[in-house]
Amino acid sequence: MNKHVIIVGTDGTDASAAAVTWAAGEAQRRRLPLRIVYVFDWDWRQSRFEVGTEFIDAARNLADAVVAAAYDHARQAAPDANISTDTLVGHATPQLLEISHDAELLVLGSRGRGGFTGLLLGSVSRRLATHAACPVVVVPGHTVGDGPVVAGVDDSSAAGEVLAAAFRAAADRGRPLTVVHSYLPPVPIWLTDRMPAAPITYPQQEAADRARLDERLAPLRAKYPDVPVETVLTHFSAAAVLVDASRSAQLVVVGGGAVGAVSRALLGSTVLQLLHHSACPVLIARDVTR
Repeated sequence: MNKHVIIVGTDGTDASAAAVTWAAGEAQRRRLPLRIVYVFDWDWRQSRFEVGTEFIDAARNLADAVVAAAYDHARQAAPDANISTDTLVGHATPQLLEISHDAELLVLGSRGRGGFTGLLLGSVSRRLATHAACPVVVVPGHTVGDGPVVAGVDDSSAAGEVLAAAFRAAADRGRPLTVVHSYLPPVPIWLTDRMPAAPITYPQQEAADRARLDERLAPLRAKYPDVPVETVLTHFSAAAVLVDASRSAQLVVVGGGAVGAVSRALLGSTVLQLLHHSACPVLIARDVTR
């Protein structure tokens, strides 16, 4: 099975238009084909009511209009990309989950048509970010900045996947990379909001964490010598630091666990907070070989 394709979901909203534009640029940058998919969330074959052909025709015309508009957005953003469109009938989440097995990357807008105004992350995007069989990018519905690529890493095995994806993204874009690692503070987590801005730290702990991080970075620095790297160690909330960094970044990369692992059922609170509040696209890196 050929997985060398980027799939982007569209539903005609501004958020999905931003996702299509981002995905088209990424497809052209990676020299991969782009498949634009619209899932019409109404299967008349399962309806309890008799549906006339005029309604079916109207639904098909709407689907054609949505994918045509998305194609125009993608072509404008990436004139040289190989772009195709597809319309699927059914519920968006299971349909996109199924085709994620055939993708190198799945790109989504942060919100869809069914979201409540106060929610920054739609239920479909959240579900796919958690369960998709490939890496996922969630794109906010506004202009993306031209700053560095930012990677958020912890001490889990997912850090290797995050760093590999982040270095590649920085190299492809010709941008510097900022690596953020949050380590335990010298006081309980629940007290950090009540402490001064610069509480006492343990120099030995920070030195040990920095040494471990530098050891992880060494092979990737050698592989990508032209990527400038800055490391940030903090004992403040990783989510808060990454959200703040997203305001000037053009991409934030975090870990999403291995495909097939029980841990993928729930993304960590850091990732969920980031998806809700990030000012730039968020790439959820995932090891698709496991």
